[in-house]
Amino acid sequence: MANALVPEFAVTNCAKSKAFYCDLLGFDCVYDRPEEGFAYLKLGEAELMLDQVGLGRSFDEGHLPTEYPFGRGLNVQIEVPEVAPLLANLRSANHPLHLPLEEKWYRIGETEAGNLQFVVANPDGYLLRLFKDLGHRALT
Repeated sequence: MANALVPEFAVTNCAKSKAFYCDLLGFDCVYDRPEEGFAYLKLGEAELMLDQVGLGRSFDEGHLPTEYPFGRGLNVQIEVPEVAPLLANLRSANHPLHLPLEEKWYRIGETEAGNLQFVVANPDGYLLRLFKDLGHRALT
């Protein structure tokens, strides 16, 4: 695909994870290999891969997660066109948020960049920070 960096998440159930990303968060499945528990997903410019532990090729030697939540110490920021539809989907599915919706401004040199964002855990506990870009403003 086009991105120079594409994370691959080790998951316990690829079909369940794929449904979470596609049905609730609006990702498209570019391609998958269900027999290997693999899916390549895309939302706008964001791309990620899912790989079910125990199917296909697994990178182990002590590197695979062994208990929930997977991905400790990591959160992945994903830009989305709007946050409201995603929040509605998650609410309808009774899927809890890890951090509620907030407007957050981050200093970058002499300006600030704004995000309308929330954090949700995927079915295996990886943290996803979904955000809408609010642009830049002068440092306040």
